[in-house]
Amino acid sequence: MFIQSSLIAVALALSATASPMAEGMGTPIPFEKRNGITTSDGRFDHARAVQQVVRDRNKHRNNLINLERNMGRQAFNEGAHIRPVANFSSTHESGNDKRQAEALTDEGGDQYWAGNIAVGTSGQTFLIDFDTGSSDLWVPSVNCTSSFCSKKHKYNPASSSSSASKSGKFSIQYGDGSTVSGPVYTDTVNVAGVSVKNQYFSPVNTLSSMFASEADDGILGMAFPAISNLRQSPFFNSAKTQGVVKNGVFAFKLAKSGSELFLGGTNPKLYSGSIESHPVTGSGFWQLANAQVNYGSKIIDSGFQTIVDTGTTIIYGPPSQVANFYKSIPGAKLYDSNNGFYSIPCSSVPSNVSFSWGGQQWAISAANFNFGRVSSTQCIGAIAGQDLGLGSNTWLLGDSFMKNVYTVFSFDQNSVGFAKLK
Repeated sequence: MFIQSSLIAVALALSATASPMAEGMGTPIPFEKRNGITTSDGRFDHARAVQQVVRDRNKHRNNLINLERNMGRQAFNEGAHIRPVANFSSTHESGNDKRQAEALTDEGGDQYWAGNIAVGTSGQTFLIDFDTGSSDLWVPSVNCTSSFCSKKHKYNPASSSSSASKSGKFSIQYGDGSTVSGPVYTDTVNVAGVSVKNQYFSPVNTLSSMFASEADDGILGMAFPAISNLRQSPFFNSAKTQGVVKNGVFAFKLAKSGSELFLGGTNPKLYSGSIESHPVTGSGFWQLANAQVNYGSKIIDSGFQTIVDTGTTIIYGPPSQVANFYKSIPGAKLYDSNNGFYSIPCSSVPSNVSFSWGGQQWAISAANFNFGRVSSTQCIGAIAGQDLGLGSNTWLLGDSFMKNVYTVFSFDQNSVGFAKLK
């Protein structure tokens, strides 16, 4: 039974504090990602970027629907609202480079951080996107017969003696008019030896076309139960409850190579110094308050909320705040007003844009701030102005930020921490 009080996160009194975060304890999971927004020849893939904006908008639309159902609107950030379903055709401007659009098919679905998991007693294997911006696990079902599932691994409950059908239905709506939906099951789920029994998930019978070309099979959400569509404990929370991991801590290193998700603690081989921790303030998200964005020594904006989300590459901010940010970047121009992308001179992509929460300034490298060329002189910046519905003063930090730091998520301390990568 779903118990609302069990989803209420009580923030601890942490503010820019250092914590060992169970160093060296846990299980490492290697995984890889290739950048799907920048083509192999260094161009900005506009069509794929817009597709990601649509996916991000609709993901967080669904999160807010779940949060309202599970916790009530009092759990919303100030100014948060459930936006209409975003549609790719209405947000994608015509007249873009045809070769860029064709790359959607050629490049496949390599925008997301993925690793392998096994489901059921027979160990059915799936390539999964580990997403700190959602809370549910879903994989394609053997009953998904559409062409969108044709290249996916599919779950067969008949092949697992621990499989159990449950009541209810899982459903998420996406901007192409389709849904990801299916029945609800429990089964054993194993991630790099971290094995959870009776984990709730959905083997989906319908798959949105937005996932058809992607390499990964499904999603494993790692946010809080409050935004769960299934209204059940997410995988990592179940692992802690069942004692499979000693510490309710997991950590990410995101890079073009050597990426790792560490379950049950942190991996000191991947970072140096102490971890700067900050209390989580959101009801369902890995959300930190009192953030500040800087350009060099200049404070551009401060006092806003930030949500840390591995499920996207883009950094989003409210359009007016992002417009103000780019006013500080010499040569910056609005490139796509529908989706909030700005261009900047390729010859002077900044390496001194940073975010801070009362402690160290965590800078974004020029390589991670640059999404690729749109002309011989202009490139696209990683920060986009977009109303995701998450709040009038809320930013979302995707992996363009996270690739610059070692990021630690703690259910035990209800915090997110950052450390310097080795």
